[in-house]
Amino acid sequence: AAPKLLFMTREYLMRQNATGVSAAQFPEQLDFGGVQLKLRYRFEPAHSLDGVTVTVPLALLNQLDAAAFEWLVPGLIREKVGAFFKALPKAIRKQLLPLQDQVTRFLEEQDAGGGIEDSGLTIEGDGTSVALPRVRGKGGMGASGATHFSLTSALAHYIKMRTGEIIAPDIWDAADVPAHLRMNYRVIDDAGRELATGRDLVSLKAQLGQAAQLTFAKADAGIERTGLTTWDCGDVPAQIAFERAGRRLTGFPALADDGASVAIRLFDTRDAADSAMRLGVIRLLRLELKEQMKQLDKSLPGLTQAVMQLRGIANADDLKADLVAAICDRAFIGDDELPRVQNEYEAQKQRARTRLPAVRDAACRMLSAIADEHHRASLRLSNVPAAFNRLAADMRAQMQRLVYKGFFSATPWEQLQHLPRYLKALAIRLDKFPANPERDEKHAVSVAELWKSYQDRSDKLRKAGAVEAALEDFRWQIEELRVSLFAQELRTPFPVSIKRLKKMWESVAR
Repeated sequence: AAPKLLFMTREYLMRQNATGVSAAQFPEQLDFGGVQLKLRYRFEPAHSLDGVTVTVPLALLNQLDAAAFEWLVPGLIREKVGAFFKALPKAIRKQLLPLQDQVTRFLEEQDAGGGIEDSGLTIEGDGTSVALPRVRGKGGMGASGATHFSLTSALAHYIKMRTGEIIAPDIWDAADVPAHLRMNYRVIDDAGRELATGRDLVSLKAQLGQAAQLTFAKADAGIERTGLTTWDCGDVPAQIAFERAGRRLTGFPALADDGASVAIRLFDTRDAADSAMRLGVIRLLRLELKEQMKQLDKSLPGLTQAVMQLRGIANADDLKADLVAAICDRAFIGDDELPRVQNEYEAQKQRARTRLPAVRDAACRMLSAIADEHHRASLRLSNVPAAFNRLAADMRAQMQRLVYKGFFSATPWEQLQHLPRYLKALAIRLDKFPANPERDEKHAVSVAELWKSYQDRSDKLRKAGAVEAALEDFRWQIEELRVSLFAQELRTPFPVSIKRLKKMWESVAR
């Protein structure tokens, strides 16, 4: 006979688990920044909903941090931690025997706040609600105002303390962890209708993230404005609370670039708001500094020559727009804090007016130097013999990652000055290759391994809508490594080697 479908209630789970298990271990809801997210349990191994499902209003989707939900609920975390310990490489796993004792010790340390920066599983209330674990005192985690740490990071930290072994948290990415030990997300609209369900939060955000943001953009929070051409909107707070569909939500206001004007819009994450705010402030300054922008448009020394040299990369209009965007970003904001009150904005406008000529001159010099070296390298590569095919393919791939349509405004300002040296190193490498192709290939393999590590992690973060400063620093260290290996005479601004970068990667991966 077909098995009877059995929905897990807290009471059922308590009967199935060890004596002494309390209701707090299988809460009815999770506290997410003051919003109670309902939990539903099901015990049926073959069913897609096996395990625990959290119901998430669409408006909160983008604010969710997958790291927080790795911890599931207290009643299931022991089994999950045990599965992760079992999935470790044998050499490390042997140092942690017996595993069940290590599971107990790990969880006790988290409960006692002895893990990573107060990493306890905090139980609150009467057993019907459990607070998501978090690192207190750090900002940036959406509605909760805290950054949640991941279970895998806590485990990696624990293993290092116990064994001295350094492992990357993503060592468990390919682990065969049962589905019921991963949180299932059920996304609903304001009317409670299910929009999507699944255990991959990144995929759900990709599917519904834009719709989630639109729910904020359409919210009547009393702060939205359109058609701004000057700062006459009063203060723009970093975040506000408002009601939607009976729920108290947190939104992040920011200026948004509308082209001919600027608007104040509400965003559902701080990162999205900060990105929009930077572009919005720059647009507003461009509108207010009309005379300076007209002069800038007429005076971009070296642009005509650069357009000729980079015509295979971008057309004249695109390259000019890219250059102007980079100049405005650096001159108008640079490394300054984004203004959110009018007097701060007025001070920023004065700084922007003062800095613009010097930044323009520096940017044009860098673009000319980059275009010159790119042109030389391209000419050299167009005439390489067939025996150099492997080398030529590697060099072309590097050039395409350095110089592409929109590269000038996309490349960090401090890195633009180094691009001519990276491109010059290509020609030197080509000159040296015939004397020792085996050496070149050996170095190329080492660099390719490091680049693959970077690219894989970068792709993963991009899908999750995240950025890691340390990872981007590592990316530019790889370019310096190329100089060190293939064109030592050009020198690097600091010591760099394959060994150093491998050690750096261990830190980045953690």
